[in-house]
Amino acid sequence: MKSIGENLWIADGPIVYAYGFPFPTRMAVVRLEDGRLWLWSPVRLDDGLRRDISDLGRPTYAVTPNKLHHLALRQWVDAFPELSLYAPPGLARKRPDLRFSAELEDASPAAWRDEIDQVRIEGSIFMTEVFFFHRRSRTCLVGDLVQRHGDDGKTWKAWLVKLGGVGGPEGGTPRDARLTFWHRRRARACIERALAWAPERLVIAHGPCVLEDGTSALRRSMSWLLD
Repeated sequence: MKSIGENLWIADGPIVYAYGFPFPTRMAVVRLEDGRLWLWSPVRLDDGLRRDISDLGRPTYAVTPNKLHHLALRQWVDAFPELSLYAPPGLARKRPDLRFSAELEDASPAAWRDEIDQVRIEGSIFMTEVFFFHRRSRTCLVGDLVQRHGDDGKTWKAWLVKLGGVGGPEGGTPRDARLTFWHRRRARACIERALAWAPERLVIAHGPCVLEDGTSALRRSMSWLLD
């Protein structure tokens, strides 16, 4: 666990593969004012991470940014039976074996409404992602719509990173995901709401986080939609 802001920690998970491409993974933990823990995009749970989490407080709520971030949820529910899961659009149908308290909406549930904001990034025919904003640390948490993959030279991975539009210091939205946004006006309005939070940091699931000038970084990463 690494602290990156007041009451905010991140932990890196294992590499996962999609169509042979390696994706780094990351989760975030917010300690709410009442001491309960709010988990974002939980990664694979091992003994060390479980001890670190237990030292911070009692895991109470868990969310994922989209319907693709679900592989470790069963481990967390088994380890912490009182954990309440909240599903992004599409996940409850995909994982009928899991019990979700509710589907995430634009308005935050009462449990964290005073501390964490959220907005559903709509407009894609494939997937709706939910952005979150932790007010105290002024941090925006994003899943797959902003990725930052390193360029490791003249390899097949470097070629895919460049072709996918997710390389370089800014990263961006994968080109295949951009093509699914048929309703761009709706999506643009959602991103503008996230930019209005004026985040200082971005916690990114796939790639290095942005710890300074997060608003500008988010705007540049989403420029394909905004410009």
